[in-house]
Amino acid sequence: MLKIRIHRGAKEIGGNCIELDADGVRLVLDVGRPLNAAMDAKIPLPSVSGLDNGDDPTLAGLVISHPHQDHYGLADQVSPKVPIYIGEAAHRILRESAFFTPSGLDCTPAGFLQNRKPFAVGPFRLTPFLNDHSAFDAYSLLIEAGGRRVFYTGDIRAHGRKAALFKKLLSSPPKNIHVLLMEGTHVRPDSDGSEKSPTEDEVEKACVETFKATRGAVLACYSAQNIDCLVTLYRAAIQSGRDFVMDLYTACIAKATGNKSIPQPGWDRVRVYLPNSQRSKVMKHGAFERTDAVKLYRIYPKELVQRRHELVVTFRQSLGSEFKSAGLLAEAQVVWSLWDGYLKQPKGKEFLEFLERNHVPLVHHHSSGHASIEDLKKLVTALNPGCVVPIHSFATDRFAKFFPRVTQHADGEWWEG
Repeated sequence: MLKIRIHRGAKEIGGNCIELDADGVRLVLDVGRPLNAAMDAKIPLPSVSGLDNGDDPTLAGLVISHPHQDHYGLADQVSPKVPIYIGEAAHRILRESAFFTPSGLDCTPAGFLQNRKPFAVGPFRLTPFLNDHSAFDAYSLLIEAGGRRVFYTGDIRAHGRKAALFKKLLSSPPKNIHVLLMEGTHVRPDSDGSEKSPTEDEVEKACVETFKATRGAVLACYSAQNIDCLVTLYRAAIQSGRDFVMDLYTACIAKATGNKSIPQPGWDRVRVYLPNSQRSKVMKHGAFERTDAVKLYRIYPKELVQRRHELVVTFRQSLGSEFKSAGLLAEAQVVWSLWDGYLKQPKGKEFLEFLERNHVPLVHHHSSGHASIEDLKKLVTALNPGCVVPIHSFATDRFAKFFPRVTQHADGEWWEG
């Protein structure tokens, strides 16, 4: 028999954590941090026996679907005795991130997820499906145990630069799915099902127009781990006649993907700026190999200002004072390529006030990392599951309006899969 319970995510976006039990042996899918948690808030692990101390032999392991905090963000509290499975590139990305930010993760995985290559964890047979998402090396998961087949979408979309993966999933889906645990980020209280996010190609075109119309520097706010977005901004920079400037953090993340087709130092018209905070971190840890690796491509404040009308510069909220002191804000334009909800949070409001005081306009060009309702309908049709269980949505009670055979389950509730 296979039992399932959602620990967090049944009625919210983020904080995903799912526990499966096959005849007394358990497996955990994701251990995310809630999106609405303050950065400095201490969030306890879900109540999964053995997750914190590794002393329960019935816990076979933890699988992390992709490197976004709302799916891995509590993994630093998991006992090192618990086997962790994650994509290999995702592991490298999080390890690099751990050097630069508190939100990274440096662990020793027991195994790596590979596209459509099954592997066993105790009585569970898992098959990862590489998918289109704003995180690099993101997977959906087919879990087989106790004669049942569960498909967990993780986070998925169909309008990014890897949209072919979604099409392949529709044309070559796993069969005989009993339970589809499906994310529904875009199932909202006011959704009517017609909403669509701009594609990465559409964002690229919008960025080209903005970049060409900007007299000073284009200051690009984006996640270094959103590799599709990095590609979009680089392509738009080249098309608008500008060089692309990444910081050291982004340069390290791009290299960590292991994919030489990702823009990185050594590419034509790519430069690297070292913010004061990152310089201090390199010096504190003696990690000079990081700066040595990019020294041929470095750009310094004087050149940034002199050539500001020729540049797209990676920008973070923490760089406001530094860029202001350098004189880089004159005639600048901020391109916000992140979820706009961040701007409604306290730090986001402070950032907007800073821009307003310094007469720097902001424009939002962004492609969502999550599938539209229309594309989720296609997925449900292709998988034809026995039931659809909502997760990763603030309006899971509205799934039945859009999808057939919906069964809701509350956080903490065990049910038979």
